[in-house]
Amino acid sequence: MEPALILPAERDERWDLAKQTGVETAVYHSLEIGDGSRPWRYDELLELVQEFRDYGLELGVIEGCVPISDDTRLGREGRDEEIARFKRYLRNLGELGVPVVAYDWMAGKRWARTSTALPIRGDSLTTGYDDELMAGAPDQEIAPVDADRLWDALEHFLNEVVPVAEEAGVKLALHPDDPPIDSIRGVDRIVTSPENYDRVMETYDSEYNGITFCQGNFAAMGVDVPETVRHFGDRINFVHFRDVEGDARKFVETWHDDGPTDMRACIEAYRDIGFEGPVRPDHVPTMAGEENSNPGYMTLGRLYAIGYLKGLLEATE
Repeated sequence: MEPALILPAERDERWDLAKQTGVETAVYHSLEIGDGSRPWRYDELLELVQEFRDYGLELGVIEGCVPISDDTRLGREGRDEEIARFKRYLRNLGELGVPVVAYDWMAGKRWARTSTALPIRGDSLTTGYDDELMAGAPDQEIAPVDADRLWDALEHFLNEVVPVAEEAGVKLALHPDDPPIDSIRGVDRIVTSPENYDRVMETYDSEYNGITFCQGNFAAMGVDVPETVRHFGDRINFVHFRDVEGDARKFVETWHDDGPTDMRACIEAYRDIGFEGPVRPDHVPTMAGEENSNPGYMTLGRLYAIGYLKGLLEATE
């Protein structure tokens, strides 16, 4: 397994901190730094990849900023052009040796939280979700969206792009809906359970049609997380290392060493299935001295989580 950290495209102290903690794999997620860009052309990607490599870091995953929109997720006009662009994107990444692309199938509101500054251990701040606070909220602008529409669009997307991913040698890693509930404000969600993931995997049977195994989302689904790791086996292409207290309709993000999931058992499960890919800490608490300007993604909590993750990896060797 490769401990990894989200890093911005331009060098700053986070690059130094990553190397100082022994991290050699970078994850690029442009939305994390707020620029909203979605690089997909070869020249853009070459510059991005080489910036990391010249510093001694490998770009192991691009996630979140993939060049598709709700036009593709909902099967609207413009989908064909986006899918053609995504295929070129995969071929470009294959040429540059980027092995994994993480994406999601959340239409409209994607990552949903009702609180972003809940105090937990030592007055650190975390995020949470409470579906009761959504009661009476107006529908999203794109509502109504039903599950069948999302399934049809996802199946079309996979049948189009997975053969190209196989040719390019770039694995797809579908992230769970967050939170993994059936609907938010009139827009259905479908990537919400192991059973639904089984349907996704069966749509196109290939290791290149795989999963971002986000532990916190699977914990919120109420499953046995280590056993679910073993269930999906080689379809897990990327791991988000995190935990939550509660269920899909009401939960709070926890410290990585203070949640209900047996994190050592999770690492042992990844070892059992032979997973050797990138694992990155996700949704960390904001610690003393930090501004909470980007809840879940501040620096100190990520460094703490990397140390905890590396300790578990050493303990389970």
